[in-house]
Amino acid sequence: MIYFTADTHFIHSNIINACKRPFADVGQMNNKLIQNWNSYVRSSDEIYILGDFMFKGSGTEANDIANRLNGRKYLIRGNHDRFIEDETFDKSNFEWVRDYYVLNYKKMKFVLFHYPIFEWDGYFGDSIHLYGHVHNSGNNYEQQKRFALLGKRAINVGVDVNNYFPVSIEQVLKMVGTESEDRI
Repeated sequence: MIYFTADTHFIHSNIINACKRPFADVGQMNNKLIQNWNSYVRSSDEIYILGDFMFKGSGTEANDIANRLNGRKYLIRGNHDRFIEDETFDKSNFEWVRDYYVLNYKKMKFVLFHYPIFEWDGYFGDSIHLYGHVHNSGNNYEQQKRFALLGKRAINVGVDVNNYFPVSIEQVLKMVGTESEDRI
């Protein structure tokens, strides 16, 4: 199975208040996010993290978190993923780290980027854009208007709008109204 997530912000205590996350402290948040992740993702699954895996943590802290998470992990770099440059970070925790990626699955194109894109590769076809970065800020009226312009084929896979769980590729296909069986 293929999964997606974004904006976990492991080790970031301020994100609890900023996004009104239901956790008492960063330890509880980290543990719940890891538990939720591992309840869906198996060791043989692929999971694409669309940025902000961690906030201002060290390479060693990133290694510790990554080693607790199931799956073959792919990281789309977010604006807070500074741990990548830390010499203690073990890059083998991820299959790769990129800024942007196009995933082909069952004759469909998935455009993966940390930020929402107004018009993406295959926009006028049937491609799907997956993003993060905006957390749960769609509660703001001005941002709601901007998000509406993206259309139904752009999906926020961030934890703050997905009950702190990863999102499967099959869930994405259901969200956009495309049945994967039609695309085999």
